[in-house]
Amino acid sequence: MVFKRRDRRPVLRVIADFVYPPGGWARAFHYVKHRVRRLPDSPERIARGIWAGVFTTFTPFYGLHFLVAALIARLMQGNIFAALMATFFGNPLTYVPIGLISLQSGHWILGTHFDEGSQRSFGGKFLDAGEDLKDNLFAMFTDAEAEWRGLSVFYDEVFYPYMVGGVIPGVVAATICYYLTLPLIRAYQHRRRGVIKAKFEAIKKKAAVKADAKPNAD
Repeated sequence: MVFKRRDRRPVLRVIADFVYPPGGWARAFHYVKHRVRRLPDSPERIARGIWAGVFTTFTPFYGLHFLVAALIARLMQGNIFAALMATFFGNPLTYVPIGLISLQSGHWILGTHFDEGSQRSFGGKFLDAGEDLKDNLFAMFTDAEAEWRGLSVFYDEVFYPYMVGGVIPGVVAATICYYLTLPLIRAYQHRRRGVIKAKFEAIKKKAAVKADAKPNAD
C-alpha cells in the first residue's frame, strides 16, 4: 500500500503517540490548522465541515467519530476532510472536560443523577459494559446465557445522558469554531490568491523581457 508505514510501531508506541504526539500537541495543532487552511474548497464549506467535526467530539460514539463527522458534514454540505481534521478537537487533553460537561448536562436535562458511589465508578461502568459485550458475543456461539445488566446500567447512566447532554455544549463549541475560522479561512485564501497572482505576473513580466531582448540580440 502507498500510505503504509515502512517501520511498524509497537502497540505501546502507538498508544503513547496518541496521548502525546511526536513534537507535542502544539505542533499537531499547527499541522491540522495548516492542512485545513489549504483545502481547495470555499471557506463556507470548510467552516461547515469544521462545525461538524467539533460537534462530533461531544457525542459518545467513540471509535466512530470519523464516520459521524463525515455524515454530519455531508448533510450540512460541508467539507468532509475538514470535518475529519476537526475531530482532533477531541483529544486526550480535552476528552475529560468534554465528557464531564456532556454527562453532567445530560443528567441535568433528564432530571437524573450519576450515582458514582452506589455500585460502580464511571470507569467501572465502561468495563462492565465491555464485559457484557464480550460475554454476549461468546454466548451467541455457546450455551451461555446473555447478560445485559452492565450494558443496561451503562446506557441509562452514561451513554444516553452523554448523548443528550452533549448536544448543547457541542452546538455552542462548534458554532464558536465556525465563526472564528470562517473569516480566517477567507483571509488566508484571499492572501494566497494574491501571492499566486503576483507570481504569475512576475513570470509573465520575465517572459516579456526575454521576448523583447531576443530581437535586439539578433
